[in-house]
Amino acid sequence: MSAAKRAIRDVYGDTLAQLGRENENIVALDADVGSSSKSIVFGKEFPNRYFNVGIAEANMVAMAAGLATAGKIPFANTFAAFMVLRAGDPVRSLIAYTKLNVKLAGTYAGLSDSYDGASHHAIADIAFMRSLPNMTVISISDPVEAELATRAAAEFKGPLYLRLSRAEVPVVLDKASYDFKIGKGVTLVDGADLTIVATGYMLIKALEAAELLSAKGIKARVVNIHTIKPIDRELLIACAKETGAIVTAEEHNVYGGLGSAVAEVLSTSCPVPIEFVGIEDVFAESGDYEKLLAKYGLSAANIVARAQKVLKRK
Repeated sequence: MSAAKRAIRDVYGDTLAQLGRENENIVALDADVGSSSKSIVFGKEFPNRYFNVGIAEANMVAMAAGLATAGKIPFANTFAAFMVLRAGDPVRSLIAYTKLNVKLAGTYAGLSDSYDGASHHAIADIAFMRSLPNMTVISISDPVEAELATRAAAEFKGPLYLRLSRAEVPVVLDKASYDFKIGKGVTLVDGADLTIVATGYMLIKALEAAELLSAKGIKARVVNIHTIKPIDRELLIACAKETGAIVTAEEHNVYGGLGSAVAEVLSTSCPVPIEFVGIEDVFAESGDYEKLLAKYGLSAANIVARAQKVLKRK
């Protein structure tokens, strides 16, 4: 794990601008949070291809749908909570239903908008987006993945949701060797005792947990599932067969997110004991980001505890 840190939203903004230089059909829309989502980086360079619609998320998504029908590749940007809660109708009815080539960038995902409280926390966005037919869902873990996933999203044809954190996070992936493919998970650490399946910022916590478990003589495999939908069924089934126990880790409600998706696969294909690390169906309070993560169980220590628990059920 590199000591270098960079905010995922900054990498996204810079990558979006670079994509704009490479493809004149890429356009960006924002709901008056461009300085937060960092779509403003694109907007400053390409003002004629940037549309700040104001605090009108549903209108923004509807405009993105229209632009897609004209052959443009729109990236619509707002806080993840508002992409679901305020723009959910056109996301479903205009984009998913008609399979339009729109990229929905939900920033400040999970608890990363920590000081703005429950109204701005996004703990149900994965559940909503993955329940929509035709929607591809990607959850980004570090700065390297932010760049690669944004590029992959631009090339992908069809509705796609990018889940982006506000947080400044360590670089854990090696850009030179990391092979990002939509729909394919990546094994980062091998181990035979159990598998930790993580997504988003919780991947970093999972890697820390694997080191703590190793010190206890427990060899944990760590798998990054960046694409929640379509999920990598083949990899998950292989991990279940080879390690016999699973812990999932996500910055999302334990209902409807990564844990639910993994359980859906394994319950019908290879049932094994599973433990879930996530937000336990509560609204979190305001506060320091790392302290909130720790308070609500989104920590390496809690992953270790769940790993020890699932091993007893193996």
